Amino acid sequence: MLQYENVAWFDGSAVRILDRRVYPGKVEFVTCKTHREVTQAIADMVTQSAGPYTAAAMGMALAAHECRDRRASEQLAWLEDASENISHARPTTVSRMKIITEGCLDAARRAIEAGGDAAQAIMEHTIEANNLRYSKVRRTAKYLVDLFPDDGTVMTQCFGETIVGMMLKECRERGKSIRIFCPETRPYFQGARLTATVCHDMGFDVTVITDNMPATVMQNEKVDVFTSAADAICLDGHVVNKVGTFQIAIVAKYMGVPYFVTGAPDPGHPTVDTVTIEMRDPEFVLQAMGTRTAAQGVKGYYPSFDITPPHLVSGVVTDSGIYAPYDLKRYFENADGEFGQRGLNL
Repeated sequence: MLQYENVAWFDGSAVRILDRRVYPGKVEFVTCKTHREVTQAIADMVTQSAGPYTAAAMGMALAAHECRDRRASEQLAWLEDASENISHARPTTVSRMKIITEGCLDAARRAIEAGGDAAQAIMEHTIEANNLRYSKVRRTAKYLVDLFPDDGTVMTQCFGETIVGMMLKECRERGKSIRIFCPETRPYFQGARLTATVCHDMGFDVTVITDNMPATVMQNEKVDVFTSAADAICLDGHVVNKVGTFQIAIVAKYMGVPYFVTGAPDPGHPTVDTVTIEMRDPEFVLQAMGTRTAAQGVKGYYPSFDITPPHLVSGVVTDSGIYAPYDLKRYFENADGEFGQRGLNL
């Protein structure tokens, strides 16, 4: 599931995206024939966690393919519009999506000016950027796993994508045995369907719990560490992640369990008041995997993310070390390159 071509891939005429809404029960792909269909697929949560960032880049390659027969100036105008459209697929992640789409736009611009293939240039840029992101997340995983005791118990939240795979790979290479508890993460059940599947496939002891069990599990199962990735880590130390993270962080603080968030601080969000929390269709919380769970006429409420304040965060684990949530600006003194200065968190 973490292989690039299985996340989202431009095949020369369309973008194929693994439908994480139904995985692992079904392995199905959504085929997008225009970059606007890619935008819609991202908005519809066909792909989640870090998946939208790969899909966005592939959407830019598709946009370059769409305008390939136009004059250079028209191609650039088309791609600028595509970048704006794709980056705004979901409101909370606009800042990070722009990093992706504008990087693709720069690669395309250079190719067009040199008389080359813009779509191919975007693909090459995307693969290089993904390789860089995976390598940085691998370094992050090394610092994170240092915090896990041998034979420890770890609780996660939602699907941290790359960091989940990398932290488990690091544990396996060190011979460090851990067991994992995954809250189900309603309403899309990413913890149950995605995180737990990756943990199981990599040979780890993993248990799914419902979203109202973290306190009891921390109390009775001796959880050592709570960890999550983040959709944004503000420079003032606030963590924006899948709704439910905040309440688990409160429980962890009460129980004396450290909460370590992984990812790079986001200069696009210097303070928490720059964040827009995405509100999704409230009807979706009134069902579970297509089966309605509430009576007709009952109302739902669905903020996609919540905000965890810095006093509940034990540390921010990055590719260059672990930082206090109140000291995140120092990260940029140690970071390198595009994904150091503006690194992705998943």
